[in-house]
Amino acid sequence: ETRRHDLDNLRGLVVLLVVGYHVLYLFNSVGVISNLDVGGIPRMDLPLYWVYPWFMCLLFVVAGISASFSLRRRSPKEFLKERTRKLLLPSVAGIFLLGWLPGWVTDQSVGIFGGQAVPGPVRFLVYCLMGIGPLWFLHELFLASVLLLLLRGLDRKGRLSRFCQKPRPLVFPLLFFAVWGSSYLLNTPLITVYRNGIYLLMFFLGHYLFSQEWVAAFLCRWRVPLGAAAVLLGAAYGAFFYGQDYPSAACLTHPFTNLYLWVMILALLGGARRWLDVTGRFWGFLGSRSFGIYLLHYPVMVGVAFFLTHSGSLPMAAVYGLVLILTLAITLPLNELLRRTPILRFLLLGIKK
Repeated sequence: ETRRHDLDNLRGLVVLLVVGYHVLYLFNSVGVISNLDVGGIPRMDLPLYWVYPWFMCLLFVVAGISASFSLRRRSPKEFLKERTRKLLLPSVAGIFLLGWLPGWVTDQSVGIFGGQAVPGPVRFLVYCLMGIGPLWFLHELFLASVLLLLLRGLDRKGRLSRFCQKPRPLVFPLLFFAVWGSSYLLNTPLITVYRNGIYLLMFFLGHYLFSQEWVAAFLCRWRVPLGAAAVLLGAAYGAFFYGQDYPSAACLTHPFTNLYLWVMILALLGGARRWLDVTGRFWGFLGSRSFGIYLLHYPVMVGVAFFLTHSGSLPMAAVYGLVLILTLAITLPLNELLRRTPILRFLLLGIKK
């Protein structure tokens, strides 16, 4: 079976987008809690509104498609073993090996313990839990993988897969209502990034629907009108919600939010099939390193941002650019070093050799 390079490349580009998003998020001016108590430039918040509704949903869709291809080559037991090594293990090891740095920075910025004397091991544990950061995605993705195996076990005759194999273009506008409804479901009350309802739905749609060839061909054919609609909706969305708490439940459950994210996902999948089904040195490097970049960039970024904002009086506009440049300059070689360190590469990247 031919590898879907468009999915690998789209995933890599979204990971780079996540890195850029986190630079703006750290210094946001709309009250969204980050690891730094440093205000940024308010107008730099606008891209946060443009990307936050859809970029992680898109990663779950791509992960669901990849899971479909993986299960065509692996047994359920092999798939679970692989997901445990590549998702669960790094998501747990990363808490203790990487999470302490964002946690420490948070303590330096806001004083987690209120000046009270706390034993070192307890302090370290709190730092690790405070610094989970982007690792939540791996937790959620592992949960989705386990639930997928259970669902496939209940549907042993593959009725759901066969239903999705028949071309039904009308399903895309109808699915908007499922997407909107899922935004209300299974959301954790305190750690708001665990939006279980919509992320699980996106993963399952990726596995059962978007993995079908007729879907890829249909979205590719409609990529231009879908892209135009996504751009217009994004512009209107930013103007409508700008200044509000964009990760709030009121914003994320709004029908406008879910319409925008749904159209954007359809447009990007269609556009990727047409323009990103390519290979080359850059794309090969990005595809093989995107997981490490995702895993490592946030603690590096938080450390860099803390140093830059507490060691001088740089203009805030310069801080944004320096944080991005230095984060990539440190993350990329650190990733290469990690890939060559036997124990750590297994614990954090799931690489056996």
